[in-house]
Amino acid sequence: MISYNDFKKAELRIARIVVAECIEGSEKLLRLEVELGEEKRQIIAGIGKKYTPGGLVGREIVIVANLEPRTLMGLESKGMLLAADDGGPVLLRPDIDIPPGAEVR
Repeated sequence: MISYNDFKKAELRIARIVVAECIEGSEKLLRLEVELGEEKRQIIAGIGKKYTPGGLVGREIVIVANLEPRTLMGLESKGMLLAADDGGPVLLRPDIDIPPGAEVR
């Protein structure tokens, strides 16, 4: 169990995917560029077996925006998207349009 104060440390934000592409040499990693309001950043996500890049552009997703950057296959990832596990990742996303950068509470 974690405390509510620990949970509050996670900065959950709505992000809009503006670029999605396969990463050469990986079957499951995709490189995503996302908008968080006026900020853009790169996220590397292991969703390539379930999602195609063309089907992701324009989608709104939920990300953890305040994780320390991590390097995967030589590419820096500045966040993590949220997905459920149903035998593969299922992206969590709002059911109506929300401005990129909006805080998830």
